[in-house]
Amino acid sequence: MAHVASEFIPVSVAVLTVSDSRGEAEDTSGHYLVEAANAAGHRIADKRIIKDNLYQIRSVVSAWIADDSIQAIVINGGTGFTEHNHTPEALLPLFDREVEGFGELFRMLSYEDIGTSTIQSRAIAGLANKTIIFAVPGSTSACKMAWERIITEQLDARHRPCNFLPHLGKKQR
Repeated sequence: MAHVASEFIPVSVAVLTVSDSRGEAEDTSGHYLVEAANAAGHRIADKRIIKDNLYQIRSVVSAWIADDSIQAIVINGGTGFTEHNHTPEALLPLFDREVEGFGELFRMLSYEDIGTSTIQSRAIAGLANKTIIFAVPGSTSACKMAWERIITEQLDARHRPCNFLPHLGKKQR
């Protein structure tokens, strides 16, 4: 069993919105994730909005992975099944290890809200350079469900029987 802390340890989180149509004013999903992370006691290291372009996504995420001050990345958008969605393809080559259960659990929980349409969600997660990366659909309801029912517990050192903090080698302040 992994070591579980008895007190909360804040994590430094970067939030990325992948969208061809949203600007800062319309980024309700990105705003929600920032507010939720702050409310949980984490720190926001960076927040950006970029177009759904495989190489732009990979560039931003690669820089964050290389940044020792960033421990977690939460990406919203670009995970759908259309030919214009590139987030999974951008991330998979960057992962040292994929967290297969994240996508499975996300789709299981999403089924409660959207039924079989959830099979077109390509939510994924992985670990790269001791940084945990979660990618979820861009809808605010999907971000809320992912944060409240999965991510928040996995970024909490007190969550038993395990969480991702022991795998994050970055600075924890």
